[in-house]
Amino acid sequence: MTIREQMELWEEEYLSPYAAKSARSRGREREEEECDIRPIFQRDRDRILHCKSFRRMKQKTQVFLMPEGDHYRTRLTHTLEVSQNARTIAKALRLNEDLTEAIALGHDLGHPPFGHAGERALDEVCSLGFQHNRQSVRVVECLEKEGKGLNLAWEVRDGILHHKTSGSPGTLEGQVVQLSDKIAYLNHDIDDAIRGGILTEEDLPRECTEILGKSIRARLDTMVHNVITSSMGKDRISMSPEVMEATRRLRRFMFEQVYLNPQAKGEEAKAIHLVTSLYEYYLKQETLLPSLYLQMMEKGVPKEQAVCDYITGMTDSYAIKQFETYFVPKVWKI
Repeated sequence: MTIREQMELWEEEYLSPYAAKSARSRGREREEEECDIRPIFQRDRDRILHCKSFRRMKQKTQVFLMPEGDHYRTRLTHTLEVSQNARTIAKALRLNEDLTEAIALGHDLGHPPFGHAGERALDEVCSLGFQHNRQSVRVVECLEKEGKGLNLAWEVRDGILHHKTSGSPGTLEGQVVQLSDKIAYLNHDIDDAIRGGILTEEDLPRECTEILGKSIRARLDTMVHNVITSSMGKDRISMSPEVMEATRRLRRFMFEQVYLNPQAKGEEAKAIHLVTSLYEYYLKQETLLPSLYLQMMEKGVPKEQAVCDYITGMTDSYAIKQFETYFVPKVWKI
């Protein structure tokens, strides 16, 4: 018996009856020889961790565009915080940690530069529309490894696709990531807003902090514990009604005070203009696209999709560099 088979047997004996089992996975789109050490979801977690799109997230905006300071979250640190919350919940509920972590690490691979400002810009300008969760699936299926994709298991791709609030994950592990994403961004966005002088702890709605806690640490502890106690022994992942309502109220407050705050989001119009300009330029000058995207177009991928694919893969700094190359005159040197 291989090490992988021993681990699969352990999952069958120890994990919750509601957990996804590696040996029962719906599998990959392309069949592969099994690893003798790692079960399928652990292998997928490793593939995501080592891919180029994962590394690029370190230079992509979370909420604050190009902040001055080393401690503000990026798309990568957000992803790691989601993963940590999700693994804590999954372990307590005896769910599949490997699957949970794989979904968490891959859920935002398709985010364009400049966070949700970049996403809105592409969605408005591209006739095909744009959603980062669908693009994340496209990254792992079609774009990574020079167009070969990572060939991930169905359960991982499903969790990535459905991680947004409107999604319906097909596994409890996907539901854990869906909630953990909200827990992570709500709390770390408050932390970053306080650090940026946009909020103080005292500004937060008292009816929310009385239930959730009066510090970042306390609120994280309350939310994670509440998900665990509310979901124990059940076939769905949820919060208690009281904590869920307080979380929703706090989220609404953040939209009013931070996400739509001109002080915090004052540079977004520039970011939207930058992304829109690049999209329209490449649409007219598609020969400037790298060979991978030209080859995709030759195989029938719409030009609009190929341009979105290229721009989505850019970091904030690379997008700015490309904008300067095409739209900012070079200084004449004597």
